[in-house]
Amino acid sequence: QVTFVESGGGLVQPGGSLRISCSASGATGTIYVMAWYRQTPGKERVLVAHMTRDGRTFYAEPVKGRFAISRDNSKNTADLQMNNLESDDTAVYFCNGNAKNSLRPLGRWGPGTQVTVAL
Repeated sequence: QVTFVESGGGLVQPGGSLRISCSASGATGTIYVMAWYRQTPGKERVLVAHMTRDGRTFYAEPVKGRFAISRDNSKNTADLQMNNLESDDTAVYFCNGNAKNSLRPLGRWGPGTQVTVAL
């Protein structure tokens, strides 16, 4: 069982930056991918970015060039640096992870952290 806890959300103006953090605990040795997702009301949760244990990254098209994921394997943390934020980035952001060669999320979905981009 792995638990992921998100933190660092808030209100930011368009064009601004925000860094959100994820901390994992429990059976962290099973985590191969750490990922950030986001969800807006009435829509499905979508993958924003992920990083494998060996440092390979993926970014969804809408955030390429603006968001950067980083990971500290020794601390079981993953941060998402979000720059040049747009109103469409407003969402609840969730963190989760996967074991190698598995698409099944390791942790239960928590409350996430709200990011609001507005004047």
